[in-house]
Amino acid sequence: MIYDVIIIGGGPAGLMAAIASSEFGASTLLIDKGNKLGRKLEISGGGRCNVTSRLPREEIIRHIPGNGKFLYSAFSVFDNEDIISFFENLGVRLKEEDHGRMFPMNDSAKSVVNALLNHLKTLNVQIRTNSPVETIHYGENHHTVELKSGEQIQAHTVVVAVGGKSVPHTGSTGDGYPWAKKAGHTITPLFPTEVPLVSNESFIKERTLQGLSLRDVALSVLDEKGNPLVTHQMDMIFAHFGISGPAVLRCSQFAVKQMMKTNQPVRMHLDSLPEENEQKLLDRIVKTCRENPKKSIRNLLKGMVPERYLLFILNSMDLTGEEKGGNLAKEKLSELVQRLKGFTFNIHDSLPIEKAFVTGGGVSVKEIVPNTMASKKMNGLYFCGEILDIHGYTGGFNITAALVTGRIAGMNACFEALGKK
Repeated sequence: MIYDVIIIGGGPAGLMAAIASSEFGASTLLIDKGNKLGRKLEISGGGRCNVTSRLPREEIIRHIPGNGKFLYSAFSVFDNEDIISFFENLGVRLKEEDHGRMFPMNDSAKSVVNALLNHLKTLNVQIRTNSPVETIHYGENHHTVELKSGEQIQAHTVVVAVGGKSVPHTGSTGDGYPWAKKAGHTITPLFPTEVPLVSNESFIKERTLQGLSLRDVALSVLDEKGNPLVTHQMDMIFAHFGISGPAVLRCSQFAVKQMMKTNQPVRMHLDSLPEENEQKLLDRIVKTCRENPKKSIRNLLKGMVPERYLLFILNSMDLTGEEKGGNLAKEKLSELVQRLKGFTFNIHDSLPIEKAFVTGGGVSVKEIVPNTMASKKMNGLYFCGEILDIHGYTGGFNITAALVTGRIAGMNACFEALGKK
């Protein structure tokens, strides 16, 4: 038999593509190399599954700095609000948390996966797990998917939804890039995003700050001229290899791209007190020192930043922290403020792509029709999800892109297949 649509990959994009294809009337086969579907969804959001974001459409696109604008056309057909309705219609009640993040009411990613799997069953989608694909043979009127076992399966249209190269234990091991190249597609350079960053600075190597968390700091990635490429105000943590935490993950793709561009370490700028203007902060510290001249500087500034970080900054100025506030010249206090507001250090690398939450790069979106996800290079071929060169911040933005592109790809693959009959 020739299927109308074959979808390869059982992650968020593939599941959504299979549902859409079948809902619109196509005979649909979903193939996955793993033993169960939805593995990436099951571990997302710390096992709670952040299915989408309730932020306005413009904001969502802004939170997908890697080619988010490509999604405008797709969003006009199916968007984040449609994702919310879709899950609620499947019986998954959702709740909104900070920054518009949407989670299942029961905090269980399994309930999201089960709702999708049950819906696939209701729609009679054929499912083949433990079926790794070797290649796709492209033809005039139909394509042939060849499994590693040698079995060949035909379909009028094929949707590739096999993910990128990050989180490989969920099955994303870059299998789809050769199939895309075979169809004539460009694969833009792959790189890790939403990934911790590595530094060879002595304070990292000596583990001076290891395990220290800083709350609500402003972290920036600087360009060659020392201007900020991006700034994120969130929490961060110092690790034995470098830096991690939300602010770092958000900055990481800019740092990685900058390192790829210049082949040099990239400079980071850390403002530990972003809410306070430099002059006002200096005035406040000078006043405190003048009013309590006999108290040590470490006691005078207690609570302003974590003590370990304060001592680290003071030590970098050849101070111990035991100096009396009244003995410190205004110039020295001014230097202290500058360092609290602008500590800079080098990043030399990131953790590998396998340790990243998201893959940067992939099938070039210039070669994909934005309102159908169809290949511009090969009839009857569609791409969706993380195999595309689209990458966003964590917080439901990548899953939103996967679900939206999956829906559009599945739907249009179905229309094209039925049109061939």
